[in-house]
Amino acid sequence: MLQNYTPILVFMGVGLGLGTALVVIGWLLGYLFGRHKPDAAKNAPFECGYDAFEDARMKFDVRFYLVAILFIIFDLEIAFLFPWAVVINQIGWFGFWAMAAFLGLLVVGFIYEWKKGALEWE
Repeated sequence: MLQNYTPILVFMGVGLGLGTALVVIGWLLGYLFGRHKPDAAKNAPFECGYDAFEDARMKFDVRFYLVAILFIIFDLEIAFLFPWAVVINQIGWFGFWAMAAFLGLLVVGFIYEWKKGALEWE
């Protein structure tokens, strides 16, 4: 019984060992050959060039999440409509009503975002 799981355990062991070895080797090479002289330029903000003027843990507006949900709605709709349209003749009425239920759920999400004002630009 355990013989069936041997390849999985070997694969996990090799992956864990290789990952650990690479992290340790990278740390050792950085420690041995890296420069350890930080100056003002290295410690300066580098993402946008400006000092932070607000707390990084501020709350986002709910519209940010609504736009993300909107993207998921349309992305999923398109990703599932193409394969469905290709095989609609083979899956029959069951497939039609299953996709109708799926699109109904997406329409409910779309209406929710519309009512919350996520589609209005400021």
